[in-house]
Amino acid sequence: MNELCPIAAAARFAPVARNPGKALTPGWFEDVKVNLSAAERRAASLPARRSVKKNYQAAWLVKALQCIDLTTLAGDDTPGRVHRLCAKAKRPLRDGIVTALGLAEMPAVGAVCVYPAMVPPAVKALEGSGIPVASVATGFPAGLTPLPQRLAEIRYAVDQGAREIDIVIHRAQVLLQDWAALYDEVAAMREACGGARMKAILATGDLKTLRNVYKASMVAMQAGADFIKTSTGKEDVNATLPAGLTMVRALRDYGGLTGFQIGFKPAGGIKTAKDAINWLILMKEELGRRWLEPDLFRIGASSMLGDIERQLEHHVTGRYAAATHQPLA
Repeated sequence: MNELCPIAAAARFAPVARNPGKALTPGWFEDVKVNLSAAERRAASLPARRSVKKNYQAAWLVKALQCIDLTTLAGDDTPGRVHRLCAKAKRPLRDGIVTALGLAEMPAVGAVCVYPAMVPPAVKALEGSGIPVASVATGFPAGLTPLPQRLAEIRYAVDQGAREIDIVIHRAQVLLQDWAALYDEVAAMREACGGARMKAILATGDLKTLRNVYKASMVAMQAGADFIKTSTGKEDVNATLPAGLTMVRALRDYGGLTGFQIGFKPAGGIKTAKDAINWLILMKEELGRRWLEPDLFRIGASSMLGDIERQLEHHVTGRYAAATHQPLA
């Protein structure tokens, strides 16, 4: 499969430098205009114009698997559930599928994402695997707790071993166009993360307009975000391709202005293998091959992994297995 489709091959790229941020510069975003109809047309055209089949489709699905942040963010999470999720993260496919695909080794997901209280069991379960633990923080999902508590939550998760922190912004600051307040809070969160990479969740479904999505993206990056992320998965509207396109254009503009590469993570409502390929196509078309690696692209999902495994089994056997044949945990 790797010989037929280079996208699945092990990539060798220079490591991504941390985003140091920069001083708040409203001139980079204040006068931006986003054409909603044009964004929707462009987003709709991507999956319509691109189609990957057979070995190529299997290769793209393996790449999507490697970019998943396998996630459990439920009120009834237990150490046992997290342990099972981590076991799936380390071996997301059955050995027979890996052999039939001709893969040199078992692929692993990009990270496991949990609440701060579940970081210790996740770190223990993933020890030696090289898979990082990501933790949501800062009063997830609403982000409305006092700032000192949000910063303390970040520090706790990092102290417990989280290597990535998914923070949530205070959406009212975007709706009120209070960019200085938003910048100051995100910069403080970035400092609290220390060596852990920070993903800034914008909750795009709450921001009302794509113009606000672009502006919030730019402020988060100026404040030092290493990734910008669409959603918590808890909003009424989560990841959509038009919002993702707007965010990707913002990070492309930021890269052009600063020289720093910023990652992107769609999350919420992404459930099928087809969804995963659509997001990969967006990244390839807008940013190029480099943004198909897990250090610059993640997909926040859990149930999607089961469908990817099901599609890969169909590819190698010609038969669809029952969904229960690929249990997540």
